[in-house]
Amino acid sequence: MKRLGLLLLCLVQLSCTGQKKEKINGISFVGSREKATLGHVEPVVKINANYAAVMPFGFARSLNAPNVIFDTERQWYGETRRGAKQYMEQLRKKGIKIMLKPQIWIWRGAFTGDMVMQSEADWKTLESTYSDFALTYAQLAEETGAEVYCIGTELEEFVKNRPQFWLDLIAKIKNIYSGKLTYAANWDEYKRVPFWDQLDFIGVDAYFPLSEKRKPSLEDLRLGWQPWKERLEELAMTHDRPILFTEFGYRSMDFTAKKPWLVDRNQMSVNLEAQADATEAVFQEFWSEDWFAGGFVWKWFIHHQESGGADDNRFTPQNKPAEQVLQKYFGSYHESKL
Repeated sequence: MKRLGLLLLCLVQLSCTGQKKEKINGISFVGSREKATLGHVEPVVKINANYAAVMPFGFARSLNAPNVIFDTERQWYGETRRGAKQYMEQLRKKGIKIMLKPQIWIWRGAFTGDMVMQSEADWKTLESTYSDFALTYAQLAEETGAEVYCIGTELEEFVKNRPQFWLDLIAKIKNIYSGKLTYAANWDEYKRVPFWDQLDFIGVDAYFPLSEKRKPSLEDLRLGWQPWKERLEELAMTHDRPILFTEFGYRSMDFTAKKPWLVDRNQMSVNLEAQADATEAVFQEFWSEDWFAGGFVWKWFIHHQESGGADDNRFTPQNKPAEQVLQKYFGSYHESKL
């Protein structure tokens, strides 16, 4: 009997070690002019995603403008508080968990990381209006039971110039919201964020350059990840916090891994295979790591049948081979338990 018990224990242990760890398998659910329906959520379920980032927006007129304007009638429905709540409710009905991720859009698409005020008075105004923005959505995150709340996205100069503000803001958010917290640092910013110890995840928008080649192979892409991966693991160990890719993704075009952050309207040749390979490289390199929590693919539009496709060189994986890559790997790493 003792031998039988020992044999059963060994079999259980072997079974457990063979299982793949659960991850956050997320998509970035883009706000639209209209309400979301369960039909819009079905394709998210079909690819085995268990999380969605819902992204209400605030707006600034320029890199030096101190007022964050949000939740107005001039915004698209999905970018407002009521729209974000409605999207979250629909996603919930299909068992999808939520990261609420309010973001700033600067006129003409200027990079938010370069946002700098010209006077102390303007910095104070920015702090006040951004606090209103962040706390409004922290309240929504608590109200709806969102599993993760992202306190900001790619705001390097704001963080660098006003570190005490961010520490105070995090404390205020924790008085409102009881879930997990992260911040979405740009790929070249994350090492300098001073408040990772106050959050639950080290959030990274993972647009790391991996290859100079027009059509990099899967092996090229995995090799390109190695120096970045080493630094990410080191940071995770230093702060005892898992890395979360708050955004990751590639355009379906030539040179997709050279400057993955590019959002210009170039007419670079469509390359569906490059996007699929780059997406697969991320999964092969990171999803099996204990120090890695998962990530959110950039980006997913609610009108699935009309999005992406064979002639599209933009970020969405919809109706492209990369969508099958997501379905495969998301299916291998089941629902995350935070």
